Amino acid sequence: MGSITTNNVSSAGSLAGPADYIALLKPRVMSLVVFTALATIVVAPGGMHPVFAFAAILCIAIGAGAAGALNQWYDADIDAVMKRTSTRPVPSGRVTPQEALEFGAVLAFGSVFCMAFLVSYLAAALLAFTIGFYLFVYTMWLKRLTVQNIVIGGAAGALPPVIAWAAATGSISAPLPWLLFLIIFLWTPPHFWALALAGSDDYARANVPMLPVVKGPRATRNQILFYSLIVTPLAVAPYWLNLVGPIYGAVSAVAGIGFVALALVLWRSPQQAERTNALRLFAYSIFYLFAIFTALPVERLLGFAPGA
Repeated sequence: MGSITTNNVSSAGSLAGPADYIALLKPRVMSLVVFTALATIVVAPGGMHPVFAFAAILCIAIGAGAAGALNQWYDADIDAVMKRTSTRPVPSGRVTPQEALEFGAVLAFGSVFCMAFLVSYLAAALLAFTIGFYLFVYTMWLKRLTVQNIVIGGAAGALPPVIAWAAATGSISAPLPWLLFLIIFLWTPPHFWALALAGSDDYARANVPMLPVVKGPRATRNQILFYSLIVTPLAVAPYWLNLVGPIYGAVSAVAGIGFVALALVLWRSPQQAERTNALRLFAYSIFYLFAIFTALPVERLLGFAPGA
């Protein structure tokens, strides 16, 4: 971990309040993780007792928050020089690095232990792997090494549906959770590169080898379009394989058309409109993921899903 170069961080302690520790959890990222896991538990076969389902979702949420806190502990030097992240609790000095490390470590251990004790050893093992992958593989290694950082590292954010399926069924052999994993995995590059394209100066200043910094805007736009053209038909695949129902099929198809359309707009953007169109695609990509994962439990509850 590099040294923090802006704002003083007191070695004697911090002035952190509850809001600062909530910020360490990366609540916006956590909300996506929790929602995709919850949707998967609802559609998993056999049904899961509400108490155990709540425990599983809580453990996944805490595990995601732990990963976010550990990421902010290690990346404090990067966060300090980026406008988008300079006000985070550690680089701003409200939380010391040691406190962030201890907070994240306790949450990581607690989430895995509770998942194993209350729900499933398999789900706990997958949760531990996810936290470790995000910290050691993505944060400590890939992020500072390669333009493929977010492509490979995206596996961590894509695993919650698999963890949720394991919690609900005790198995990960079914195709649906792995298709959901692939959808999120292939959604992550265009989603994150759109944000990176809009904030490429930030990443350049922090010496992070994000695709727009290393390969330039044109290559980034090409890759965003390429991944959008892959993920949108893949997202419809669960319907064609009769794993989900027509509501999901319609939502994923229509939302996918919008995703590709905005990727095309960005691909064709003049330079002066690039940032605006990149941020528009970034915002839509979040809506897109929420839309298709909302369709899963909705059609299950309405009785349209296979086996409902």
